[in-house]
Amino acid sequence: MKLPIEDIPPLAHRRIIGMRVDATSYEDATDRIITWSHQGVGRYVCAANVHMAMETHDSPEFARIVDRAELVTPDGMPLVWGLRALGIDTATRVCGPALTLSVCQAAAQMHVPIALYGGTPASLVAFTDFLVNKFPGIEIACQISPPFRELTPAEDLAYTEQLVASGARILFVGIGCPRQEIWMAKHQDRIPAVMLGVGAAFNFYSGRVKQAPVWMQRVGLEWFFRLLMEPRRLWKRYFKQNPRFIFLFLQQLLSAK
Repeated sequence: MKLPIEDIPPLAHRRIIGMRVDATSYEDATDRIITWSHQGVGRYVCAANVHMAMETHDSPEFARIVDRAELVTPDGMPLVWGLRALGIDTATRVCGPALTLSVCQAAAQMHVPIALYGGTPASLVAFTDFLVNKFPGIEIACQISPPFRELTPAEDLAYTEQLVASGARILFVGIGCPRQEIWMAKHQDRIPAVMLGVGAAFNFYSGRVKQAPVWMQRVGLEWFFRLLMEPRRLWKRYFKQNPRFIFLFLQQLLSAK
């Protein structure tokens, strides 16, 4: 569904340890993204979790980047619980991978061309095959798997020109937080598309990384499942950031009361 831009209602939001989080839903977020995609203006959407909240807490510059996003969805259940504790009883989870599928389905129905930026060449091929099979008629105008290092100015320019020339109006960016949010902010004025930072979505749907069971997602244990799957990469993040987040949010609640 595409809404007239003037009919898009403002969203309720709260600041959780300083980071803005919008109370949206899959249907609402998808409608907004499809509507924005028809404007040909660069915008970006962040799917926020505890990791992102802590990155914004530790970096004022990154906090400004997230705050300038058109939409900040509550990707992790702790942020949903945070919104509810701060008075938005109807808050629900809107995670990046599931939002990716919702937007792709709408894009296929509305004939909105999309592009993919991130992942390995193999995961990108597998993810593309997955999307084409799941959403017949989807137009994937461009697919780029950038190297896992800092790009040279020439490489960045070439990729940007390729994305613009493709005519894509929705761009899924899967290069990890905070790298993907920084990238989207830097390219907002250069790429006339709605950019979504979707984290591990490419890896989930290409089969490279197993996604947590639904019951674990609902009770806020997805982080634990991912830790079991990738302990060497994720243990420092979770054991450093999760306790700090709990402490800071409880401090926020006590101060508010």
